[in-house]
Formats: sequence, C-alpha cells, structure tokens
Amino acid sequence: MSVLEGRVALVTGASRGIGRMIASRLAEEGAAIAALARTLEPVDSEGRLDIPCDVTDATAVRAAIGQTIDRLGVPDIVVNNAGAFLLKALPDTTDAEFAEQLAANLVGPFLILREMLPYLIERQAGHVITIGSVVDHQPYAGNAAYGASKYGIRGLHEVTAAELRGTGVRTTLISPGPTDTRLWDQLDPDSREDLPARASMLAPVDVANAVVYAATQPPRVAVEWLRIMPT
Repeated sequence: MSVLEGRVALVTGASRGIGRMIASRLAEEGAAIAALARTLEPVDSEGRLDIPCDVTDATAVRAAIGQTIDRLGVPDIVVNNAGAFLLKALPDTTDAEFAEQLAANLVGPFLILREMLPYLIERQAGHVITIGSVVDHQPYAGNAAYGASKYGIRGLHEVTAAELRGTGVRTTLISPGPTDTRLWDQLDPDSREDLPARASMLAPVDVANAVVYAATQPPRVAVEWLRIMPT
C-alpha cells in the first residue's frame, strides 16, 4: 500500500510549476488530490478533483473547499503553495504591484486556512504545509513586495502553528531557494549576472519531495521548518 493511501491532499497553485509537481508527487504516494488554481479546467474523476479557483477570492475559496469536502472528504494535507513573484526595488514598485503580491502570497493562504482549520481542529488531525521562500527569513535587495509578502506568510504560518499546538494538527514551513519555474521567464536570469543561472536552481520536484517527506513522517514527528537550497 502506498504511504498516503486513503489520505486527501488539497494543493493550491496546482496548475504548473511547484504546485503541479507537489500534486503529482502526493498522488504518486497514494493521496486523492484536490487541485486549486485559476487556470485549471474542471476535472472530477477517481481520486482527482481539479477546481478553477482564485484563492484571493473568499467566496471562491469557500465554494472550492466545500466542493472538495463533498467529493473527497476533509483534506488530511493542506498545501498552501499558490503565489506570485516580483523582482523590483522598492522605489520602482507600484501600489498595484505591492497589493497584488500581498494578495497572492498572503491573503490567499489566509483565506484557505480560515476555511480549513475548523475542520482540521474538529477532527484533531491533519497537516498544514506552507510553501514559503528563502526570502521569508533572509532579505534581498530588489524584493520589496515579494519579500514583504513572504515574511508575512512566514508570520501567518508561525501564528497558525502556535494556535494549533495541542490540537493534533501538524504544521510545516518549507522555504526553498531559487527554483526553475516559468516565474523566471520574464527575467531571463541566464542573461543577467545578478541572478542565478537556471541550470543551478532547484527543480520543482525537489520542493515536491520535501513536501512528501514532511507529509509522510509518523504522527510523533513534527517537521516544523525545512529550508532547501541549490548545492
């Protein structure tokens, strides 16, 4: 039997990149998957539910989680992965860009947690996994909006962990370094000396494997924080 057989995992931002790979790896380990993303086409099949959902929209989040519970049951694993990336110095960042980064990287995870936590607490079991970034602990120039949002998601995650202590619900923050996804396309890092080359970055599967590692530990083990970096 696969290690996650009989479990349900909800993954946000699951249409591409890291989120898509997380959903794929959890499915390989036997979990039924509820995948949420704005660009997904609806799918409702055995062990797989793809739900078009803007996680910054509270009404859409409530509906998506309701649909997940109706079709698959209350998720055992909740992976807050959806997010956006912006590399700009503070003076060059517009009001709209700052607000967009906070919405995607902080408001969205908050809305998912607000809807999900009552179910997990009532059941006294579950696992909340937050995909942060190396910049959730380390400030970098040119990351005004992105860095602020990732420091924020780390804070939200740590408050969530404190509030869940003693409930039976585990929490893990995963903070990956640069990872080769389409988010880098607009920056063309291979043409810039101030950014890492794509060949030297982590692959999405590296982050997904960290999620699987945390999610498959026995109940007595709490993996509170994982930082993974390119060698």
